[in-house]
Amino acid sequence: MTGEEHANPAIGAEGHYRALERLYASAPVNAKFASQLHIPGEGLSRLIFTVTPEDYHAAGAAHGTIYFKMLDDAAFYAANTLATDRFLLTTSFNLHFTKPVRSGTVVAEGRWVSGKRRVFVAEARLVDEEGEEIGRGTGTFMRSRIPLSSLPGYTAGA
Repeated sequence: MTGEEHANPAIGAEGHYRALERLYASAPVNAKFASQLHIPGEGLSRLIFTVTPEDYHAAGAAHGTIYFKMLDDAAFYAANTLATDRFLLTTSFNLHFTKPVRSGTVVAEGRWVSGKRRVFVAEARLVDEEGEEIGRGTGTFMRSRIPLSSLPGYTAGA
């Protein structure tokens, strides 16, 4: 199945994007973060995340796990827009920290780079409230055996 074919043709591309947004919101781990995912189109994602003191390491800035979470999620969902039948799994992720962030709204912008069959590559960047890039990452994602249609968060509202 390619990115242009849908496991459920009745939902179409927009339905797939909204279902991915619901899937993100339904993941238990995301209840721990003030974040919201929006998928504007194929191969793209935008994750808005609020950094608070609860996200700090001992020196008073956001811990690297927060950077990874935002970048991985943004890249993952950008790639999963092209895999309409299966859930993708992160197989590797390279992360570059360029600036610390202490608080405020951070936007993670994800973009699919290559791959449409089994392995997908996507990248993401983090931008702070001043519009400065604070981090960047590239991930490799593999098609799993888990049908998206089997995940309650994906199908809720379909």
